Amino acid sequence: MAIQDIYPTALRLLGRPVLVVGGGPVAARRARGLLDAGARVTVVAPLACPALNDLSDAGLLSWQPRPYRSSDVDGAWFVQTATGDAGVDAQVAADAEAQRIWCVNASDHEASAAWTPAVAVVDDVKIAVNAGGDPRRAMALRDAVATALAAGDLPLRRHRASGTGSAAGAGTVALVGGGPGDTGLITVRGRRLLGQADVVVADRLGPRELLAELAPDVRVIEVGKTPGHHPVPQSEINRILVDEALAGHRVVRLKGGDPYVLGRGGEEAEFCRQHGVEVEVVPGVTSAVSVPAAAGIPVTHRGLAKGFSVVTGHEELSEVPARADHTVILLMGVGQLRDSAASLGRAGLPAGTPVGIVENGYLPNQRVTIGTLETIADQAEAAGVANPAVIVIGDVVRVSPFAPSHFKTADYSTTSPNVPRVPAR
Repeated sequence: MAIQDIYPTALRLLGRPVLVVGGGPVAARRARGLLDAGARVTVVAPLACPALNDLSDAGLLSWQPRPYRSSDVDGAWFVQTATGDAGVDAQVAADAEAQRIWCVNASDHEASAAWTPAVAVVDDVKIAVNAGGDPRRAMALRDAVATALAAGDLPLRRHRASGTGSAAGAGTVALVGGGPGDTGLITVRGRRLLGQADVVVADRLGPRELLAELAPDVRVIEVGKTPGHHPVPQSEINRILVDEALAGHRVVRLKGGDPYVLGRGGEEAEFCRQHGVEVEVVPGVTSAVSVPAAAGIPVTHRGLAKGFSVVTGHEELSEVPARADHTVILLMGVGQLRDSAASLGRAGLPAGTPVGIVENGYLPNQRVTIGTLETIADQAEAAGVANPAVIVIGDVVRVSPFAPSHFKTADYSTTSPNVPRVPAR
């Protein structure tokens, strides 16, 4: 049988009688798949393997513990034979053919009237692969397609109502943490949901390159903020998410970093739930940890720091430990850097405490400036350091490969654009 002689289709067997002839592991796998499709399964075999016994004992199928009879196919909608005996399988197939019942003959795929493909399910998509009677090849192809779908590399987005889900009724909101900006650092779940979205509500930071990969009819609503400039207030962002979901759309709120790390994700999730909108939160790689790592700076390190604090406002510095062995991370703090350094100095942090600034983490124009609490404000001003940037204060900065050799003294400074980057793809 040539592959071009196959006419692919899908059977709806819900509530319909199906016959499985055979009691071994292959018959058990086929019976399980048929049960998953909602079929009423009868198994005919003198002996049954433990898996089939378990299904029978649970009342999920009917097992007739005897040899096959030609009358067993009467009334069946579909027949699967897997006895391991080519003669018996051929007889079952012939009896089914005489009654014009589709039959899969596991002993002879060339003579079989129907083939069972390798199957995988991703969301509401079922992938079925036939590969010229080569089951291992079919399984390998199936797995590759399923992996690509699950990772968001292939489109899963609905284009018409399917009777269930957001396309047919109320929509959903997914708060997706996009990570620090590199497209390779968004989670698989986040990438997948982005590929299913009808509407994307996007921040200024995060994996912006992925927006160019969206289908032309996906609407992108820009709500990005910059320091001191919030063109779309948070209350309006909340309203957009709810209104779009109530219109029946799958909405992705694409955020930089992690939605729950100083990203107002909690407020957005709460607002959605208050208005009856289903919301999912997908964690992301927070820039507070990942951007320092891009410059080779760990936020904790044995012998240097056991903990860290993440701060977004100058006034919060009075709440964090003023010790070089406790890492302080300032997000978007370039504008207040001089005041922040002075505050930490007055709190008791030594003037020679190392400080690193990482601008545009993981992007092509990433740059690192390293100094001390005493020198960093002047260095940043001279170098033209600007947000988006993450500032790391503490002894962990010494670990960076870009720290100068005389790093343990206070009379050093360096600015380096040559920072190793995690491969984007």
